[in-house]
Order: sequence, then structure tokens, then C-alpha cells
Amino acid sequence: MATNDEKLVYTVEEAGALLDLGRSGAYDAVRRGDLPTIRIGRRILVPKEALDRLLAGLSPTKGDLD
Repeated sequence: MATNDEKLVYTVEEAGALLDLGRSGAYDAVRRGDLPTIRIGRRILVPKEALDRLLAGLSPTKGDLD
């Protein structure tokens, strides 16, 4: 089994866990378009590279620094 560093894609649940979101919160983020996804058949996957780019582009908001 591949480790998180070796994985190219995450399930929505795995990506949510990395972001400290519950299952429903992760799927809500997908529906809002906040979480980048690809669809392969019926599976919804989060590409690791897209998630890394998303997180790299985020800057902390003032409320997060208090």
C-alpha cells in the first residue's frame, strides 16, 4: 500500500481527514468547488498535486492569527 507521500490522488474522505474535515464537510467542500476533484467513473478523487497547490496558495486570515 502506498503512503500519503506516494499517492497521486486521495479519496474525498482522505483529503478531508488531511484538512481536519469530517466526511460531510469534505463532500460539502467538493459541492462548493472549494476542493479540487476529478471524476473517474463514479469515483470522485482529489489529486494530490492540486490539493498541494491549493494549500500553497492560501494565506492565513487575520482571525487565524489571533
